[in-house]
Amino acid sequence: MRFRQDTKVAALKRSPLFEGLSRKQLGHLARLTDDLDVPAGTVLCKEGKRGREFFVIIDGEATVTRGGKPVATIGSGDFFGEIALLERVVRTATVSAATPLSFFVISDQAFSAVLDAHPSIERKLLRAMARRLVSMSGDPKMP
Repeated sequence: MRFRQDTKVAALKRSPLFEGLSRKQLGHLARLTDDLDVPAGTVLCKEGKRGREFFVIIDGEATVTRGGKPVATIGSGDFFGEIALLERVVRTATVSAATPLSFFVISDQAFSAVLDAHPSIERKLLRAMARRLVSMSGDPKMP
């Protein structure tokens, strides 16, 4: 493991999906991650292909494209792919390393294993998703 546990826990906490998890629960997730380094030009995920992991960038920059057109540059502390942990969906964008990139990933299989072992994490994730849906609804009658 290359990145410190504290670094991973802090990075995971920034994701709205994981914001309700305790430090201990975030630690369970952090222990399942794989640390990676890739050179510039490496494609991390491709638009239209099934997603299987959640990425957290530690160092470097990546370019996000849709339909071949650049839409964003992301870097240290940014994350993407969290929906792939919850549902088998295709990627909505391509993400490529613009510079040498250091990051960690959680695979959908490792994530499912931690949910099976720790049902309280799954309940908190469901609440986080519900809050997100309510806030996106734009309905003023919803709390």
